[in-house]
Amino acid sequence: MGAMTTSQKTALITGANKGIGKETARGLAALGITVLIGARNAERGEAATEELRAGGADVRFVPLDVTDETSVQAAAQHIDATFGRLDILVNNAAISAGPQKPGETPAAAVRQVYETNVFGVIAVTHAMLPLLRRSAAARIVNMSSELGSLTHLADPGSPWSGYSSILLPYCTSKSALNAITVLYANELRAEGILVNAVSPGYCATDLNRHTGIRTAEEGAAVAVDLATAGEDGPTGAFLAEDGPIPW
Repeated sequence: MGAMTTSQKTALITGANKGIGKETARGLAALGITVLIGARNAERGEAATEELRAGGADVRFVPLDVTDETSVQAAAQHIDATFGRLDILVNNAAISAGPQKPGETPAAAVRQVYETNVFGVIAVTHAMLPLLRRSAAARIVNMSSELGSLTHLADPGSPWSGYSSILLPYCTSKSALNAITVLYANELRAEGILVNAVSPGYCATDLNRHTGIRTAEEGAAVAVDLATAGEDGPTGAFLAEDGPIPW
C-alpha cells in the first residue's frame, strides 16, 4: 500500500460499519476520497469495507474501538505509517441506553454511554490531531443530535422535549459533545481546521431499532457536506441539513 498522492484526501470515520457511518463513508468515497472504516468489530468492519469496495469505493478497514486507548493509538500509528496525514475525521461512533426516567437512571448507565459518545471522541480527536495538522485543509465532523440541544429539551412544546424524560445518558452526552465541538473549533480556528457538530435527523438505524423517519443516507448528507467544506465553511457550528440548530 503506497503513500497517497498529495491531491488524494483520506478520511477516518468511527463506527462506520453500519448505519449513518457507513453511508457517510459511501458519500465521501463517491467524491474520490480514500475512506478508512473504523469499527471495533473486525468481521463487521471487513464486511462493510467489502460492500463499499464492490461499488467502486476506495475504502479500507481500520480496527478501532474508541473506548480503548491502545486501539486508538494503534489506529493513529497505522494511518501515520500508511498515509502520513489525515484530512477528515468524522466522530460518528455512538451508543445509547434503554429508556429510563432521569431519577431512575444510575450513574453507571450514563458513564457507559459517555465512554463512547464523549470520552471516545476526545481520545480519537487527541490521537488524530497531529495527523490532521499535516493536512492543508483538515475537517472534523462530530455526529451529534437534536437531542443534544438544550433549547429543544427545555421547551415543553418542542417535538424533542419528551425524550429528555427518558434518555438522560444519550441527550446529555450529545450536549457535552456540542460543547467539546465549540472548544476544539476555538482552538483550531487559526490553523484553518474546521470543527462542526451535525445532526443527521431522526434516521432509521440500529440505535433506535429502525424507528426513524429518515434514511441513513439522508442523514449522512450533512456530514459529507461539512467534511468537504471549503475554507469559507463554518466552524464551531451545530447544523442540520436545513440549517443551524439552537444550542
